Formats: sequence, structure tokens, C-alpha cells
Amino acid sequence: MDYHIDAKNKVLGRVASEIALMLQGKKSASYARNRVSGDKVYVKNYKDIMVTGAKRTQKIYYHHTGYVGHLKELTFEQKFAKDPKSVLRRAVRKMLPRNFLTQKRLNNLIFVDGE
Repeated sequence: MDYHIDAKNKVLGRVASEIALMLQGKKSASYARNRVSGDKVYVKNYKDIMVTGAKRTQKIYYHHTGYVGHLKELTFEQKFAKDPKSVLRRAVRKMLPRNFLTQKRLNNLIFVDGE
């Protein structure tokens, strides 16, 4: 089943948790926790997603390059300006169970540009 989500003016966490449920297949009758469902989620207007409070300037994303002392950090505002897809994808990934099916489920998350 295909799900179409319009993320315009919706809160990041609420959209991410809704998407995570759909990607796991919990909204379909043939749910099995050990299988990837065939459900695909299409997200449009992901560039207009919101966050509440002061998260826009205070939320920090970290990543490490692998070299000593190379811990990089970006605020939500910087990361969102650079790549809004990665912000939503990362939020959904953290809401999925941590197992070997995570990446296969994330492959069913599709971002749609335009209408």
C-alpha cells in the first residue's frame, strides 16, 4: 500500500513517528515484525516542516569523521538548510527498531519534489 504524506506545517517528531509506523507495516493487516512490508511512504513539502520551541537554534546534530578530534556539529537550522531530507530521514531512522531490517525499511521512504 502507498501512503502519501503532506508535511507542510507539521511538527518533525510527529510526522517521523507516523512514517515509522507505516514503514514497519503496523497500519496494514498483514503485519509481521520479522518482515519488511511492501508499504511505501511518499513525503511531499518536507521543506516546510516545523520544530517547536527553540530547537531551530539549540538542537545540535553530531557526526564524527573518524579522525582524532574531528567531531563535527551542526545546528538544526544549518543542517536543514543544507539538506532537509536528511533531517527527516534521521528522525525516522531513530524511531525504527534497531535491527537488520532498518535500512530495508528506510528504502521505502520516498521524497517527492513539487506536486
